[in-house]
Amino acid sequence: MQLTQSFGGDPAALMHAVDLDPADLASPEKWVPVVRVARLLELSARACEHADFGLRLAEFRRLSTLGPLSLALRGEPTLRDALGLLMRYEHSYNEALRIRVAETEGLATIRLWFEMGEPAPSTQAEQLAVGALHGIVREVLGPQWQPLSACFSQAAPADTSTYARVFGGRVHFGHDFTGLVLYAKDLGAPNLLSGPESETHGQEMLKSLAAPRGATTADQVRDLVEMLLPAKRCGVDQVARSMGMDRRTLHRHLAATGDTFTSIVDSVRAGLAERYLSSERYRLTEISDLLGFAAPSAFSRWFRQQFGESPRRWRARRTDLPAA
Repeated sequence: MQLTQSFGGDPAALMHAVDLDPADLASPEKWVPVVRVARLLELSARACEHADFGLRLAEFRRLSTLGPLSLALRGEPTLRDALGLLMRYEHSYNEALRIRVAETEGLATIRLWFEMGEPAPSTQAEQLAVGALHGIVREVLGPQWQPLSACFSQAAPADTSTYARVFGGRVHFGHDFTGLVLYAKDLGAPNLLSGPESETHGQEMLKSLAAPRGATTADQVRDLVEMLLPAKRCGVDQVARSMGMDRRTLHRHLAATGDTFTSIVDSVRAGLAERYLSSERYRLTEISDLLGFAAPSAFSRWFRQQFGESPRRWRARRTDLPAA
């Protein structure tokens, strides 16, 4: 609200336009639908005429914004541990945000995206999320730390000065992912916030949060499905072999938690489809290939069954915003 007012905007009117009550955002205990917040951020950026609105808003964020989870993060010994905690408990502070870390050839990539389940603009939400993540890493490693680069799938705005100020000028636009790139050795760097007291406090705070996302059989299957889909080798036999079991054993493990292989494949495809359709850099034929479909027509039929409309229509509706 403060940022919007500083640019001459009317926060109450903007929130009303997306069916949000100002009291909803003022209460930490109130769970606010992420789609409405994403639309509010886009409307605010438009009303304030600042394409970097989400990133500017991130500068107001502090580790304490995460509530009880912020105390738990202080107890983690390294940045890798702190990021692992963020990923395991991501559902406790944002049900649509996904964060993943990958290491290769001395570099680490922290990617993030949103799976909102319906068409919604995500540019400002992604700015906010990357800016907030950057702030968290700097609190863990110290204010002197900067990433090797900050990457955004969005096109470059006319004015990139805020990005340069926040990330030190190391910014890439039109990238194939949104997130941060850093040296892999930074992941093992000690958490400057950590100490014996903070570790004890952290464990107590975790007890007040929902159960973490664990590495279940279903989670392992999801990771393998995401990796194998583009190669069109995502069959149940292939996945089972990769996990060191046969297909019957895999089906039995999944059934124990109420999952099926087909439901997991559909879930992974739905999340990836939303991610790719949110970026104009991917053509529909490319998305079809990335999701492992034999032909674009098969992708279109599947998408309509899952989302109730064509992928082209879904992509077009992402930018629809109410009048403020």
